[in-house]
Amino acid sequence: MAQYVRKALVLGAGGFIGSHMVKRLRDEGYWVRGVDLKYPEFSESMANEFVCGNLTDKRFVERCLEYKGDRGNFYNSVPYRYIQPFDEIYQFAADMGGAGFVFTGENDAEIMHNSVQINLNVLESQREMNERVGRKYTKIFYSSSACIYPEYNQLDPDNPDCREESAYPAAPDSEYGWEKLFSERLYLTYNRNHGIPVRIARYHNIFGPEGTWDGGREKSPAAICRKVAFLPEEGGSIEVWGDGLQTRSFLFVDECVEATRRLMDSTFMGPVNIGSEEMVTINQLVDTVAEVSDKIVTKIHIDGPLGVRGRNSNNDVIRKELDWDYSMSLEEGIRLTYDWIQSQIKKSKVYHVPV
Repeated sequence: MAQYVRKALVLGAGGFIGSHMVKRLRDEGYWVRGVDLKYPEFSESMANEFVCGNLTDKRFVERCLEYKGDRGNFYNSVPYRYIQPFDEIYQFAADMGGAGFVFTGENDAEIMHNSVQINLNVLESQREMNERVGRKYTKIFYSSSACIYPEYNQLDPDNPDCREESAYPAAPDSEYGWEKLFSERLYLTYNRNHGIPVRIARYHNIFGPEGTWDGGREKSPAAICRKVAFLPEEGGSIEVWGDGLQTRSFLFVDECVEATRRLMDSTFMGPVNIGSEEMVTINQLVDTVAEVSDKIVTKIHIDGPLGVRGRNSNNDVIRKELDWDYSMSLEEGIRLTYDWIQSQIKKSKVYHVPV
């Protein structure tokens, strides 16, 4: 008798975390369909099938949710009786980026409209499929964010409160955070009213190789690695937004993927924090990159979008429910990320003054 092969659909598979999740699932023996507006930028997708398209289009999403097995691929038409649901869906697709994209206010409508539309399409299309096939076993993972936490709990950079239960009364500091919080409630509502199994994680600043490192949507570890990598061997100065005393914690992407897989294989629904508790100031982050690069780096503090004053993951719940905790130090993760960004700069032969 043939062994059953689990089937996964990864939405946002062309992006940073999504492409890493595809690799992990393939390593575990899954059949994977990846979907995104674009292919992964830095490596070939490991998905069995990769489909490019716009997830704000509900009809496109409906087709993405249809697994046809040996009878066809995404582009083939087969009788509906041969169409099966996926076992798992990983929903990473969203309009997002670093502080330079999220906190200027210029992209708020785009962020809210596109991300909410995608999540509505995914949930409603899966609900409709469940009704047609008479089963409700497809488990959906939704990647939320630490940006949902109230600004009033993150004013003290030394003592931010990011416990899961601190999310309410709600007061995120950005429309991106409000959209993520609304979408969490959307997934929980479809679970409660329509029986769709869901899992929700609040990611805290995920970084690592194959993430965006320039162009305005990169996160702070990648931005700082890029700026330092462009400096001459003896070092120099880079610009840092604000006074650099704002605090954050950063989690390496491989650990994020591991925690997410544990959540999906568990009976725990969440929402749950997935992050590191190694909190540092942005100044300390710059110092870490400088040490890894073996360069002397001077900071020039300038005005810029900052987000909350302090943020750090609280892992009490995930330790209890999933027996998971981060293990990689920030320095280890930065070393891997810096080396990769440096290789990208050399490969692209781009040389300019860092900004």
